[in-house]
Amino acid sequence: MTLKSVSLRIAELEESREMLLEPDELAGEELEELLHQREQQEGRLNATKQQAQGLAEQLRNDELARQQHERNLEQSREQLQQRRMDAQALALKAATQDEQLAELGHNVETLTEQLPQEATETRWQERLESTTDKIRRLGAINLAAIEEYDQQAERRNYLEAQHAELTEALETLERAIKRIDQETRVRFRETFDQVNTGLQTLFPRVFGGGAAWLTLTGDDLLETGVAIMARPPGKKNSTIHLLSGGEKALTALSLVFAIFQLNPAPFCMLDEVDAPLDDANVGRYARLVKEMSENVQFIYITHNKIAMEAAERLMGVTMQEPGVSRLVSVGIEEAAALVD
Repeated sequence: MTLKSVSLRIAELEESREMLLEPDELAGEELEELLHQREQQEGRLNATKQQAQGLAEQLRNDELARQQHERNLEQSREQLQQRRMDAQALALKAATQDEQLAELGHNVETLTEQLPQEATETRWQERLESTTDKIRRLGAINLAAIEEYDQQAERRNYLEAQHAELTEALETLERAIKRIDQETRVRFRETFDQVNTGLQTLFPRVFGGGAAWLTLTGDDLLETGVAIMARPPGKKNSTIHLLSGGEKALTALSLVFAIFQLNPAPFCMLDEVDAPLDDANVGRYARLVKEMSENVQFIYITHNKIAMEAAERLMGVTMQEPGVSRLVSVGIEEAAALVD
């Protein structure tokens, strides 16, 4: 074997050795990395074990606390059950006492309100014993008096209720009477003034002068009377009784028409109003009726020719055959047109 071949062989072996060494270096580095990771994992494992030990310790403490809570809960349940039994006993006792108070005719709320704040069971028990002793010393009691008292009390309550109702009704009636009196005074005064104004206006037109007015005979408008003061032209009479029959009729007619103007109606009927009047006064009466007939329809009964001439239509009863009456109606304007 030559030197050259040996050199080549050595070179090949060197190359092979280098190739074999490279994986060992890589494996060493990987091993170091794995060892480092192992150390980290072991550290985490130790921390986890410590945490697990802490949790186990906390779990044991929680279990002990739970057991203690269960024991406390059981005690609370027993106490609650005892409280419920006590409450039921107290409710039963209270119901029994309420029934006893109701039988005695007392109200719990009223007694509670009337009970002093410093009242105690001991003091009231002493008062009860003292009162019982006083009752015992009184001796025999008429038990029928309680029933009689209840009957009289019921009768008194009934009479008081009736008295209260009557008092209320009386007050209501008095208020209504006062209101009616007040309204009556106002309306009477207004009506009196309006009628008086109408009379003062119509009287001179009916008489062709003079004056007339109304006066009150008293101060109380609910009890006063009304007097008519009339003075035809040329007279100074002090009372209406000094007037003639015709003047009285015209004065009354003026008053009636003044009232009629205040409260008019669809029609007005006059029966022989012009009977005591002379022709001049009948003419004034007819003219007044004519003026007022613009707003009111007048029906008047008359036998006076002047009053008939003033009418728009005449109606009469005729008996052309014995025992047979017939109503005849004549229009004045129509009749005048026929005559023309």
